[in-house]
Formats: sequence, C-alpha cells, structure tokens
Amino acid sequence: MKTFAKLAAVTALTLCSSLALAAGAGGTWKTIDDESKQAKALVEITEAANGELTGKIIKLFNNPEAVCDKCEGALKGKPVIGMTILTGLKKDGEDWEGGKILDPKSGKVYSAKAKLADGGKKLEVRGFLGVALLGRTQTWERQ
Repeated sequence: MKTFAKLAAVTALTLCSSLALAAGAGGTWKTIDDESKQAKALVEITEAANGELTGKIIKLFNNPEAVCDKCEGALKGKPVIGMTILTGLKKDGEDWEGGKILDPKSGKVYSAKAKLADGGKKLEVRGFLGVALLGRTQTWERQ
C-alpha cells in the first residue's frame, strides 16, 4: 500500500509539472530587481493564437507613478504601468525567441528570448545586444 501511495504522489507531481509547462508562459509574473533582489513589478504575459508572447507591466511595487523618461518616441514620458515591455517572442521548441524587451529604467530596447524553468514556475528572460552571450538573464516567478 505504501508503494501505491508513493507512486500516486510521484504521478501527481509529474502531472502538475507537465500541466504547468503545457500552460505555456501566459499569466502573471513577478520580476525581481537585479540590485536590491526585491520584487520590482508584475508583468502580464499573453500568448496570441500564433504563439507569440506579449508582456505588459500591470503593477510596480515601488514608485507606481513612474514614467519612462528615457524612452524614445511614443513611449517617452508615458506611465510605466500599462506599458508593453515584451513583444514578438515566438515559440521555438521549448523556448521563445526573436523578441524585444524594453527596460523602462534606461529606455533601451534589447533583443529577447525566454524559457520556462522549474516545472513552469519560473520564466528565464534574457535581454541582449547582438549575440545572446552579451546580455543578462532575469528569472521571473509565476504568480
């Protein structure tokens, strides 16, 4: 009986992990500040019918009145809350690639790619210039 209970528990955990991965990257994700290691924002990611990901900031934990002073064009001076910062990521196997990510703090736009980690509980988002080796990766937590 103990063996059956263990097998059932392992099966349930595997199923939950598989369902999280199958759910894709859509949902709400908490970003963590690289310097302070504190929660920075909530980003809502939506997945279009063609599999393309888009993400917008729905909450800032500090300075919710922030505007993108360093952004260029139509985004200059606009509120960061409600701003679309992640665009054009397309499914490529287990990953999403070919997108862009905006850093509202610097106003810079970087190439982006992403992949699910930790059974779908985390999303590793990489912003880079040119070659993917020259950039940084943030780990976002599913909410």
